[in-house]
Amino acid sequence: MYEYYRAADRDAALVDAESPRVIEPGVARGFDAVDAGKIDPENEFCRLVAMILDVPYSLDLVGLTYLYPPPEGAPRSPEEADALPEGSPYLEGPGIAEFAVRVRDALAEVEDDRLPVLAARWSGIEEFRRYSGTTPDELLSLIEDFVGLARRAKAHDQMLYCWMGGW
Repeated sequence: MYEYYRAADRDAALVDAESPRVIEPGVARGFDAVDAGKIDPENEFCRLVAMILDVPYSLDLVGLTYLYPPPEGAPRSPEEADALPEGSPYLEGPGIAEFAVRVRDALAEVEDDRLPVLAARWSGIEEFRRYSGTTPDELLSLIEDFVGLARRAKAHDQMLYCWMGGW
């Protein structure tokens, strides 16, 4: 499960890091978030960003910086990984990553009239062949959510983040 959200800075993005970001009824978390289901930031989402920018897909395009669990505490060997306690976020997640500012800006600045064409192209990627709910119309709604989130983030000088709900 992947949830894309905006926050003022890394400290704000990491508040209650173990909890999902999408606001549930009766829960007082304060994140403006998009529940993207299985849309992985390094695969499907990165391919969308590549299409928006009209550049070739590459894993480093979205410039992810992993923030949680803290990289400095990550196991550095198989032995250290084996010694981690059950339930460790290094083994099971969740994880939080920050996107490069160019991702926010690309989404925020894409012209609305391009969105249906992008949805049609994006629906044709190989990764979507294994999912249901990936028709151009269904993906257009998700793209509109991503674009809206990015525009709100840019308007408030915020960054975009991804909460990854376990591996």
